[in-house]
Amino acid sequence: MAAGGVTNGPSSAGSGSAEDAFSRRREVAATSARSLLLTVLGEFVLPTGEPVWTQTLLDALGTVGVEEKSARQALARTAADDVLVSERAGRRVRWSLTPSGRRLLSEGAGRIYAHGAARPAWDGRWLVLVVSVPEAQRALRHQLRTQLAWAGLGSPAPGVWVCPDAERVGEAHRALADVGLDEAALVVVGATHGGLSDAELVAQAWDLRDLEARYAEFAARFATLEPDPTDPAAVLGAQVRLVDAWRRFPFLDPQLPVELLPAGWAGAQAAEVFHRRHEQWAPGARRAFGA
Repeated sequence: MAAGGVTNGPSSAGSGSAEDAFSRRREVAATSARSLLLTVLGEFVLPTGEPVWTQTLLDALGTVGVEEKSARQALARTAADDVLVSERAGRRVRWSLTPSGRRLLSEGAGRIYAHGAARPAWDGRWLVLVVSVPEAQRALRHQLRTQLAWAGLGSPAPGVWVCPDAERVGEAHRALADVGLDEAALVVVGATHGGLSDAELVAQAWDLRDLEARYAEFAARFATLEPDPTDPAAVLGAQVRLVDAWRRFPFLDPQLPVELLPAGWAGAQAAEVFHRRHEQWAPGARRAFGA
């Protein structure tokens, strides 16, 4: 997705509930015809703000192996989710982003392109949130868990959420307010003193081994991918696959400070590969889409 107006953290603006918005963000992280369509929209349509013809989108999705039937279904579903709106011009149809679609893609763009950037030195403080949701209210529990994970919090124990970025306290409060639990939760910012070490707390709150394996796989895949520079469709397809694969990581990685990461963290190499390849392929991909 391309950069644009960025909101920090969850936004309840636009149509639908906060849970609807976060459900769509989770789907953005999955690989499917619809996720590839969202990648194309964010990478090539969001920056210009101009309508785009149906055939242009079908051709772009075809570069990554999406068949026309699946592409049309993805278009219809995305429109039903108030991300796109269609307009007929004679026998042809063109598509524009809705206001809620622009917000969704802009927020995703902010997360995607900021992901993996160097972070300031950690000040040793933790954001700690203690909140209880009754077992019977499973939908509420799921919504809160999704929003807190999006805000970068991990859960080392039932009802307890932590994050080594105290500046995210505002996001935590918004997530609690969205589910009506802001008044019932305990929110604390401070350093640890005895008991679990910082490293032990990280190990209980996040599965870094699985995440590191995903980063290593991404780096190995795209570091060696060399599309034919004389083939516009190949360059466009490579760029779409690159961004589509990278945009899952903001949903998986809490962006811990380097002080809390294992030595030789694979995420750093993966970020270097992403930004280098994206810059390398962007001009050719934009030309191919525009053509």
